[in-house]
Amino acid sequence: MKVTQIPFKNTGFFSKTMLDYLEQKDTIKPFYNNFPDITGFHNQIEEKEKSYRLQSRLVLVEALKNQYKSFNVSEKTSENIELLKQQNTFTITTGHQLNLFTGPLYFLYKIISAINLAEELSLKFPEKNFVPIYWMATEDHDFDEVNYFNFQGKKVRWNREDGGAVGRFSTEGLQDVLEVFTNQLGNSKNAEHLKELFSKGYLEHNNLADATRYIANEMFKEHGLVIVDGDDKELKKLFIPFVKDELENETSFNEVSKTISNLEKNYKIQVNPREINLFYLGDNSRERIIFEDGVYKINYTETTFSKSEILKEVDENSLTFSPNVIMRPLYQEVILPNICYLGGGGEIAYWFELKNYFEKVNVPFPILLLRNSVQVVSEKQQRKLHKLHISHEELFLNQHQLLSKKVVENSEIEVDFKEKIEYLNKQFLDLKEIAKKTDVSFVGAVNAQEKKQIKGLQNLEKRLLRAEKIRQKDLVDRITELQNQILPNQSLEERQRNFSEYYLEYGTLFINALKIALKPLELEFTILEL
Repeated sequence: MKVTQIPFKNTGFFSKTMLDYLEQKDTIKPFYNNFPDITGFHNQIEEKEKSYRLQSRLVLVEALKNQYKSFNVSEKTSENIELLKQQNTFTITTGHQLNLFTGPLYFLYKIISAINLAEELSLKFPEKNFVPIYWMATEDHDFDEVNYFNFQGKKVRWNREDGGAVGRFSTEGLQDVLEVFTNQLGNSKNAEHLKELFSKGYLEHNNLADATRYIANEMFKEHGLVIVDGDDKELKKLFIPFVKDELENETSFNEVSKTISNLEKNYKIQVNPREINLFYLGDNSRERIIFEDGVYKINYTETTFSKSEILKEVDENSLTFSPNVIMRPLYQEVILPNICYLGGGGEIAYWFELKNYFEKVNVPFPILLLRNSVQVVSEKQQRKLHKLHISHEELFLNQHQLLSKKVVENSEIEVDFKEKIEYLNKQFLDLKEIAKKTDVSFVGAVNAQEKKQIKGLQNLEKRLLRAEKIRQKDLVDRITELQNQILPNQSLEERQRNFSEYYLEYGTLFINALKIALKPLELEFTILEL
């Protein structure tokens, strides 16, 4: 195993928002609180320690014990749940949808990043405890986003009717998915483990939330991971004051809208708030709450509430009020003693919209940390990269750029016309000076001729490059095939592949290698050679 790190910006896959954040540019600073460095964590701990109540800790611990009742809890996870009662214990949280069989590879990277950060902070702040948390997005209702995973270039899909919070979905019908998956796995020891994990997860648990908890727990319980399901009556009670504030004052809409008006001057906006950022949750539905003509309406239903009725409903039935993407982060920070959220670029981008809202409702805004990203390169692929003289950073070039660069480097003739174009520019600069001294109207003719000749040279360069690519077809084919293998669909593999492909080949060695390789606070992209 060999680990190499390269700057995120050199991959070409990360947004301006993220790159500016990592470089702590002035334009992004107003939209976050503490930066993820040791000073930032020291300040964040102090802030959270003052605001998070002991009563909230006790409610959280009881809720977690309830959620884990029918699960095999490791000693380390049990210990971490108990530690949450103590005022010097804080959480490091990541969240993810309930994707079938964990979905894309980065599910693992998120959780291992959280585990490793908790361990690193425990060394840096020995008088404090840090617990890694996986927040299951059980209340999401985007079933199309979670009902499949990719395995060896094919989709393994679960077909069933959509409706309501995905965590409550019955696991009925997943026997058929297991059969399809089993047929593709073979009979190796690692294949048998994957079959057992899928089978026990989905066929021995009644709903998607429990199935996902089982799988994540089996994979990470020895590292003390604590899994939280926010679709919980006791936890929702802690959030009642914020739900009422939202219904009466539309606070999130007002504050986030103000932030967006400043953020959009330099950055792309990830999500836009609704007037009320809450859903009403039924057994098979999750619909928006809309305030219209003095009445609270549940979208696509006949259900309505007056103001007093809906506030009473919040008190009596808090479980039915489900925060959307704008309010879910607040819910998380209210119920957890959390100091840091680890997420992907898209997630962190929408958190930047929320800082003012958190300040308005007096909840500390957590440190935001871009999760580790990993590119796995096999020994065989690394040998090919070396043979083709492709560096790790060049691997991430757009395919056209990569092929052009390598064809030019490998060519016996001069294909790059850069120097010739520069020489031509210099000649025309001299001509323009002469034109100015003779007849000013002549300058326009010189400019037109310059444009025409440079364009002509560029076209010749393109034609020569095309001809060289045909002549070097073997090289072009080898590079294309290798890059497509490593970056499926010209995208990061972590968004495309499922962990099972690597587990099938490497078994637990794969998870162990990630555990060693991922360094959350180094803020760089990881190349893992296996």
